Amino acid sequence: MIDHSPHAPSARRTNWAGNITFGAKQFHAPTSVAELQDIVSASTAVRALGTGHSFNTVADTQGDLISVAGLPRSVEIDREAGTATVSAGLRFGELTGTLHRSGFALHNLGSLPHISVAGACATGTHGSGVGNRSLAGAVRALELVTADGRLERLERGDTDFAGAVVSLGALGVVTRLTLDLVPAFEIQQWVYEGLPQEPLLDRFDEIMSEAYSVSLFTGWHGGPVDQVWLKQRVGADGPGTAPHRWHGATLAEGPRHPVPGVAAEHCTQQQGLPGPWHARLPHFRLEFTPSNGEELQSEYFVARRDAVAAYRALDRIRQRIAPLLQIGEIRTVAGDDLWLSPAQGRDSVAFHFTWVPDTAAVTPVLGAIEEALAPFGARPHWGKVFTTPPGTLRELYGHHADFERLAARLDPAGTFRNDFLARHFPRTD
Repeated sequence: MIDHSPHAPSARRTNWAGNITFGAKQFHAPTSVAELQDIVSASTAVRALGTGHSFNTVADTQGDLISVAGLPRSVEIDREAGTATVSAGLRFGELTGTLHRSGFALHNLGSLPHISVAGACATGTHGSGVGNRSLAGAVRALELVTADGRLERLERGDTDFAGAVVSLGALGVVTRLTLDLVPAFEIQQWVYEGLPQEPLLDRFDEIMSEAYSVSLFTGWHGGPVDQVWLKQRVGADGPGTAPHRWHGATLAEGPRHPVPGVAAEHCTQQQGLPGPWHARLPHFRLEFTPSNGEELQSEYFVARRDAVAAYRALDRIRQRIAPLLQIGEIRTVAGDDLWLSPAQGRDSVAFHFTWVPDTAAVTPVLGAIEEALAPFGARPHWGKVFTTPPGTLRELYGHHADFERLAARLDPAGTFRNDFLARHFPRTD
């Protein structure tokens, strides 16, 4: 569990999974932007901590760790502009109900509603859907406290905006974000079991496009895909029905959890029962509060055109993947123009791996996955475990150097840098 009490001993403060113990000398939970500005301007090393759902050291620091969860909480809806300006520390599950009651929605959500808006956007977190961008794709503007304590606002269209949204916390501490909204809608969710590989690989684009959001869950055991979660938008004609058989898969007879053998009580409603977008797009209910996650996670993005070839490459090393895997998930993400987004410049397919919590055993398998996916320019999720070398990452992101220059200009003294950023974005000055 993350201990958010001010000045709590650093030895007790870990990420959600428990595989990272933060090295901060001091922890701060400011209750005003002015207080936050004072903390940042007086510090030589600062990192912002979201809800701790990253699996690597992206949020770590040897200096001051700051949570913005205690800043004034607000959701300001601009009906004419179709936007909501929200406190950065809000969790998605704390925001979505307010939006829905006002007749609005976000275009998509991640699998967990418990993650913070700022943290999810800063690392390129996403949901699924052929036309659905990552969560950061909804950001129209953001406000952040820079290293000298100034409050700066960046808007879509500004020169630096595309580099500031998925920023890994390297530019400042985000305090508020303005998000694009769409009209509220309803979703029905069905789960199918046992999708044979042959129709999947022959008709991959068709299958991944058959609902508003599609997730494939597989144990990489060489047989059929274990489950397909279809989240279908309810149209003007009302709720629809689902066939018993679909591309060779069978409609599940009851609720399912993505991990085989785990009870489904914490999952969002399935079996076609219509419900609000925010109660169906995540895989898990807000009422279920995750504790320490007994898992590690990795994820790699490839261009959608390479999805089938990448799947086959992973299938060839399934004997290495399957023994350490709890479950794998495959989702689609629309491309965007955000410099460090793993979907930047290309419609993508994301291969996600939920591992057993054994870093020593998992690490060499990550190397094998990265080698298998290297021909497809696979980009790792910034908030999960990976071993991709910094030089390779530089080649995978066309705006890598642009981001380094932006970070150097906004944070010349390196106040927001940490070991993670120093490794992946080394400064030569």
